[in-house]
Amino acid sequence: MTVTAFASKTQERFALARQVADAVLFEGYVLYPYRASAAKNRLRWQFGVLVPPRWGAACEEHDFQHTECLMEPKTGATLSVEVRFLHARRRTVQRVCPDGGFETVAELRLDDRVLVPWDEGGEERVEVVAPVEELLGDGVAHPFRRPAREETEPVLDASGRTVGRLLRRCEEISGTVRLSARELDGPYRTMRLTAVVENTSDWTPSEAGDAGRDAALPHSLVATHLLMALSAGSFLSMTDPPEWAKGAVAACRNLHTWPVLAGEAGSADLVLSSPIILEDHPAIAPESPGALYDATEIDEILALRTAALTDEEKREARGTDDRAAAVIELADSMPAEVLERLHGAVRSLRHATGPATPAGPDGGFPDEYGVAQPDTPWWDPASDAGFDPARDHVLVDGRPVGQGSRVELRPGLRRTDAQDIFLRGRTAKVEAVLHDVDGGVHLAVTVEGDPGADIRREQGRFLYFQPDEVTVAEDDA
Repeated sequence: MTVTAFASKTQERFALARQVADAVLFEGYVLYPYRASAAKNRLRWQFGVLVPPRWGAACEEHDFQHTECLMEPKTGATLSVEVRFLHARRRTVQRVCPDGGFETVAELRLDDRVLVPWDEGGEERVEVVAPVEELLGDGVAHPFRRPAREETEPVLDASGRTVGRLLRRCEEISGTVRLSARELDGPYRTMRLTAVVENTSDWTPSEAGDAGRDAALPHSLVATHLLMALSAGSFLSMTDPPEWAKGAVAACRNLHTWPVLAGEAGSADLVLSSPIILEDHPAIAPESPGALYDATEIDEILALRTAALTDEEKREARGTDDRAAAVIELADSMPAEVLERLHGAVRSLRHATGPATPAGPDGGFPDEYGVAQPDTPWWDPASDAGFDPARDHVLVDGRPVGQGSRVELRPGLRRTDAQDIFLRGRTAKVEAVLHDVDGGVHLAVTVEGDPGADIRREQGRFLYFQPDEVTVAEDDA
């Protein structure tokens, strides 16, 4: 494949993955009620923020992302990497003075919107293409820089008269993308790919009061994430790897980001490394009418609440940001049939019964759909009498575990919930042993050291783990 053909094909694959990557890029960009004055819009950009090193050393934020994943490239394969992030643009609002000059103001009120100071986010991309063979050893380093710049935009009233202007300023930012690969021992040609994105800005906070996060953001890479594609070969899933690769996957280090397979389901030549934990082949729900930037909300409720904002609230939202204005217009113009689609969707169906069979001497009669119903229900409530969550036990490593037992939590790879991963290694008290209707066993536990454990116990709100996801605590062994 020629370089031009590879670049064209890669861009096609990236275009599909960018639908999800854009959701990562702009998640939390502006939250409901989409006004700059709202409390939740005063502390922005929580995901993938790579701060200047000299500021990050004094806070809990980071100046780099470190991605490691496994790949099986074919001979002569090329790796294409696209780093995407937002560059904060600090927007100042100015109005026309009587002498024709401009003065900075806290707001500029127009008929359709109220303009206020705001940090906009401009999308930036850094592209690196390298043959896989060049990544072996020390690999390749690709420095990049975005210069400081300033631009103005006139503000016109309804009659076309200039009443002010918007002054936007971007600070200089710089960074480096480092790519390297190492072949692993084993029967297959497998490599561990390492991709590091660093903020290398030399900005230093002064002692004049600009040491806060607000001052560091214009010098930061915001919502940073990676798209990586192989021209020939495939990546291995980090969430559900084949059995032979589980040890190598466990040895990979991923700091402040997590790689998943991206693109069409079933493909494995594209990876999205995201600061937000995703599943393999993530996709935007087809019912979604557009970007709402607030994934912590349900789209249907969010659209209804946005449409219900007062006219004054909508004016301020329109003046906050062009993207916020687009959300207001989307909510106001959404057809009823589009809103109805947001009410719910069934993602998959499977046959839960076999084909209809005639009623026999011991069988039931077909229902209205022609499915034979047995005389005995698939679940008999009376059979619950044989189970007692407070007294039942289950064997863990050959030892009985029941109410009151102490266990150490060891969530397996099949659990992708970040909350479970955070609890790895913590000790917990078993509150009950529960059996589900499919014959599965679950341990209801409260985590030791949790200040809310007593409340959870009183309300019956426990965490649940399966027996193979715990070990008996040493002092209970």
